[in-house]
Formats: sequence, structure tokens, C-alpha cells
Amino acid sequence: MQDPTDVREDVSVEDHQEEFGAGSDAPGGNPVAPAEGVDVPDAAVGGTPTSAEGEVDTATSDPELTRLRTDLEERTEDLKRLSAEYANYRRRVERDREATVSGAKAQVAGELLTVLDDVERARQHGDLTGAFKVVADRLSETLNRAGLAGFGEVGDAFDPSVHEAVASASSADVAGPTVTTVMRRGYRFGEKVLRPAMVEVTDHDPDAVPTESGTGGSGAA
Repeated sequence: MQDPTDVREDVSVEDHQEEFGAGSDAPGGNPVAPAEGVDVPDAAVGGTPTSAEGEVDTATSDPELTRLRTDLEERTEDLKRLSAEYANYRRRVERDREATVSGAKAQVAGELLTVLDDVERARQHGDLTGAFKVVADRLSETLNRAGLAGFGEVGDAFDPSVHEAVASASSADVAGPTVTTVMRRGYRFGEKVLRPAMVEVTDHDPDAVPTESGTGGSGAA
């Protein structure tokens, strides 16, 4: 006859095996279901991990990136504007410098006009010879290279902006107001007229008797 104690022990062992065997890792066993109310990480059940904090960072990074791009565009425009202003400033400084240098040269050339008048008179009278001629020619060449130019020739059309008429005549040999005599040459430095030419002007007169020599006149005396 079987001992009742042995029967109870057998039943107890079998019951425990049935209770815990379903969740064991033994071959053929099923995974243990998580207890109700207990949070289990996704990694523990083979899912893809997610981060709520990462989602928040992504959401907040978009406005920050937009702000940085806007700041970069504004700074780029400021740099372009400053570069343009600096380039304009340099051009203004260069123009002012050139104007100052040109004005100084024109002033010096203006002081030498009376010397050039003496040289021109000596040339016309045949007195410009020897060493004096060499010096006079070098002076004229130097002033011409600097920008000084003389004007006022017989036969030029009269221009009140560069000619000073000190005498007048009429003739049928000219089609309009014409320079027929140059008393003193005019000079300009660059675009600036330093001194107008002093001239005699002959105007057209259809009733006048034409001369054989036409409009021939004298040069500067």
C-alpha cells in the first residue's frame, strides 16, 4: 500500500512543474507574458527603440535652424553692403586725389603762361636759337606731357567759350565768324581752360568785295 505522504509530494511536484513550466525557456516552452501593469522596454520584446526626448529635439531644432539661416543671410547682405560702400569710398578718394593733383599741375602751368608767351614771341621774331631754344623746347614738351595744350589758330571758327574777340572785321571770303588774327594763344589743362585765346574775328559780309588772298591773317605777335 502506497504511503499518503509520497502521493502528496508527487502531486506537489507536478503542480509546480505545470505552474512554472509554461514560462520557462525549456524547449517547447512559450515566452513569459509580461505581468499586467508592468512596463517592459521595447528592446526586451524585440521592438525598435524610440526616444521621446529625440522627438522633442527634432521638433525644436527646425525653428532654430531657420533662425540661423536668417541670421546668415542678414550677415551676408550686410557684408555685401559694406563691401560696396568701401569700394565707392575708395573710388571717391581716388577721384579726389586725382583732382587735387590735376589742380596743382594746372596752377603751376598757369603761372608759366607768361613765360610761354615770351617764348612764342621770340620764336616768331627768329630770336629763339641756340641753348635758349633747347631750354624752351624742353619746357614746352614737359608742360605738354603734364596736360597743357595751346589753342587758337588762324582759320578756326570763332568759339566764345575759348576765344576772346578783341577786334572784328567783315569779309565775303568767310562763311561765318572766323579767327583771322591771333594776338595771344589760349591754353587749357585737361578739360579746364586756363586762358582764352585773344583773337580778331572776321564775319561774313555778302556785300563786301572778296580779296585775292582770302582770309589770310597774322599769327600771335
